[in-house]
Amino acid sequence: MLDLTPEELTAITLSLRVAAVATLVSLPFGIAVAMLIGRGRFWGRPLVNALVLLPLVLPPVVTGYVLLLLFGRQGPIGSWLDETFGIVLAFRWTGAALACAIMGFPLLVRAIQLSVEAVDPRLEQAASTLGANRAYVFLTVTLPLIAPGIIAGAILAFARSMGEFGATITFVSNIPGETQTLPSLIYTFTQVPGGDVGALRLTLVSVAISLGAILAAEALAQFIGRRVRAR
Repeated sequence: MLDLTPEELTAITLSLRVAAVATLVSLPFGIAVAMLIGRGRFWGRPLVNALVLLPLVLPPVVTGYVLLLLFGRQGPIGSWLDETFGIVLAFRWTGAALACAIMGFPLLVRAIQLSVEAVDPRLEQAASTLGANRAYVFLTVTLPLIAPGIIAGAILAFARSMGEFGATITFVSNIPGETQTLPSLIYTFTQVPGGDVGALRLTLVSVAISLGAILAAEALAQFIGRRVRAR
């Protein structure tokens, strides 16, 4: 059994909290954007799709720097949040959650979008002809059918958040107990003499968490798929 230090446990707990918050907060937006791109037929749709995918191709450090410019204390959004609501994101764990949410958002949207495009519209049309309104059709027909894609996207976003390093360290730095996540602590260990053991220990923990999340998501997706087919 791994003998983890308090510093390592803090980094693991913080990483799990950041990844969970990033995934949960971005999930409703991801579903909405995936529905818009997957079903929408409007001018500018390729541009919207490109903007969603942009964090995948940009260097993470660039994304983190843009976040610092926008959401830092002197940034237009950051200063407004600070003065209006007293919310500060830069160099806080909440800022790490924001950075992780943005980095994982393209994976979340893409997985859900593929599920949306695979749904037969005739199933939704059949429910509509029976008198169901659009919201009821979405909740009872569309949502269960795209649930495996939602789960897959959420897990991909969670795993991406757990492994995020470049954007977070640029936006919120590497402050122990506040913004030092699992990847940041691994990086710190690699920079000090004798830190290889700690880096390896945390690497094993990271692999175990990611593998467990993927296996759990696969089992849940299969369960939901069987329930939907049994209807």
